Amino acid sequence: MGLKAEAAKIFSKINFKYEQKWIQNPVETQHRVFRLLISEAKNTAFGIDHRFDSIKDYNDFKDNVPVRDYEGLKSYIDRAVAGEPDVLWKGKPIYFAKTSGTTSGSKFIPITKESMPTHIRSARNALLDYIHQKGNSDFVSGKMIFLQGSPELNEKNGIKTGRLSGIVAHYVPKYLQKNRLPSFETNCIDDWETKVDKIVEETMNENMTLISGIPPWLVMYFEKLIEKSGKNSIREIFPNLGLLVTGGVNYNPYREKMIHLIGDDPNVIQTYPASEGFFGYQDRIGADDLLLLLDNGIFYEFISAEEFFDENPNRISIEEVETHKDYVMIISTTAGLWAYNIGDTVRFTSLKPYRIAVSGRIKHYTSAFGEHVIAHEVEQALEQALESFQAEISEFTIAPQVNPVEGLPYHEWLIEFSALPVDLDGFSKAIDSNLRKLNTYYDDLISGNVLRSLVITQVCKNGFNVYMKSLGKLGGQNKTPRLSNDRKIADEFYKLNLIRK
Repeated sequence: MGLKAEAAKIFSKINFKYEQKWIQNPVETQHRVFRLLISEAKNTAFGIDHRFDSIKDYNDFKDNVPVRDYEGLKSYIDRAVAGEPDVLWKGKPIYFAKTSGTTSGSKFIPITKESMPTHIRSARNALLDYIHQKGNSDFVSGKMIFLQGSPELNEKNGIKTGRLSGIVAHYVPKYLQKNRLPSFETNCIDDWETKVDKIVEETMNENMTLISGIPPWLVMYFEKLIEKSGKNSIREIFPNLGLLVTGGVNYNPYREKMIHLIGDDPNVIQTYPASEGFFGYQDRIGADDLLLLLDNGIFYEFISAEEFFDENPNRISIEEVETHKDYVMIISTTAGLWAYNIGDTVRFTSLKPYRIAVSGRIKHYTSAFGEHVIAHEVEQALEQALESFQAEISEFTIAPQVNPVEGLPYHEWLIEFSALPVDLDGFSKAIDSNLRKLNTYYDDLISGNVLRSLVITQVCKNGFNVYMKSLGKLGGQNKTPRLSNDRKIADEFYKLNLIRK
């Protein structure tokens, strides 16, 4: 074992003991974070407008600060982007993470000198936690890929802007710089397909031990590696590959595909990063849930997904949540986001410690007939069927078919298979049966002959990549929504001739 690997093992033990302090005291930790946030921001424009000096407890906060999304905070963010100090947080942001918005074009998420370290620390701790559990740190001595956007940053009124992953690239510790691939020049390539081809060239003959990226990117990268090398699996190319780090979407629907490409079932750490904050990571090897990070400069609130669209939904703090219930996650942070709805729904799997699974997006669901099917349900229904029918998928999306040419309406599942099920009709029926068990509203609609069973439409090879490229969103952290309440996405697949005949 090299010096770097040995040092990582020692540090992982120290870090584990330190992290247990807040893990064992979650409610007190959140109270402390809450007090810090209010105290530090009381003299900002937002703090003055919302009477932070009168806030004594969480109930006062709920009375003074309504839940908002980006559009609701945009007037304040615009002032910060224009260079005004002390708007949402003291001073000026040190970065703006640029993301794609749905109604306002590009979004500029502030990152401050207080919030930036939490992104770096969380990513580091995810790896240290893995090392502590596994007792093996050999991967730190090999080559590593950290998926990222271009590290080239622009400036807006004196503040640097770019993709979060590109910003984070500037904070990779010096002791890892020598291990890091691809090159700076390759990372700066904008066209994603060109970039992946170049990454394949630079990494194919290296001793890759850690690879990080969202699952669709990993699939694309691995397929190109196998094609160019002429090998049968990634394990033949990278025999010392020890760890995958993923985020962005649920890994489980891709698991069988990954096993097929790699040649075995790799060690995986799932993470939950976003421009707005780093919320969690998988703290148990082989588990699917994530430790919610409560000591990260983020105060969390939750609203039941069933109540979210009510006129006055109930907002609760961490101490009132229940397991196995879907909540919209609301955050207030040291970046100056206040009662901010990031759009994700989460489900608590454990309260000691607090662990979550990301169950979907509050705006991404299928409920054209009142069924309100969410991502967690469709992914679970699909996973069970994939295992039973020995199938593999690259990607999928679901849309309602409200006005079919004939017969009852149905859910259309557009699936890009990498390995067809042994019985496609049986596979379709299995998913439908699984989904009916998971969602009683969907079951009632099928039983009542309001809907017929789902219909699978096969998408051509690389169809999802072609679709995303048509939007200018191929690569990076971009991903196709799994669920829609209309046919905009589905219709584009037909227009682009991406459906198998």
